[in-house]
Amino acid sequence: MKILLPPSETKRSGGDGAPLELASLALPGLHAHRSATVDALIDLAADEEAARRVLKLSERQAGDILHNRTLRTAPTMPAIDRYTGVLFDALDAASLSTASRRWLGEHVWIHSAPLGPVGALDGLPAYRLAAGTSVPGLPALRRHWADATSSAIAESEPPFVLDLRSEAYVALGPVPASVPSSYIRVVTEHGRALNHFNKKSKGLLVRALAEDRPRIASVRALRRWATARDIVLRDTEEAGVLELVVAE
Repeated sequence: MKILLPPSETKRSGGDGAPLELASLALPGLHAHRSATVDALIDLAADEEAARRVLKLSERQAGDILHNRTLRTAPTMPAIDRYTGVLFDALDAASLSTASRRWLGEHVWIHSAPLGPVGALDGLPAYRLAAGTSVPGLPALRRHWADATSSAIAESEPPFVLDLRSEAYVALGPVPASVPSSYIRVVTEHGRALNHFNKKSKGLLVRALAEDRPRIASVRALRRWATARDIVLRDTEEAGVLELVVAE
């Protein structure tokens, strides 16, 4: 199984890993698209005024331009540790055992806007780019990434994909129809969609999976594991969509 997570706008600064090495990232078929995006962000960062306008940054956020300017030279840290925010705080990867973190590295992709899906333990520098941003010198990100990412996922031949991304990141690389997958929607028992608890519940779900390290290669196996964990996954009328039911 592979799990697709969205990124977070908020990230930790710093790191002690070697600079970004595109060739070492998961899904190596995306190398050319990654390089083009990184180069475009570096070029944009050379003009601070333009970068602030394109990235919609306040003066207080101007430091993010430096992150983009140094994408190829800045220190990295594992992607699962780089991101903060509700989902990643609930997952709390830093507190997991070595075996559980290794499981995350083998089973989790985090879908970044500049690099596409990267492995949970892939080294990632700090950056600033959201899924809906139009970067000068690149096609619209959806057009730049979608087909290439879908093809790269297909080429990796995962037996099953659990998609926990937001719609904006699904658009940057839909799981191809040839790959068995389930998209997770977080709802209350009465079917009401949630916002804050949506992210928290996804983080807790991935943490539980990392703690148990189950062998899952189908939606049936996922449901079996969830039942044993008292996690409610409910079918919907939409093909390939499951509801993760949480208390209000």
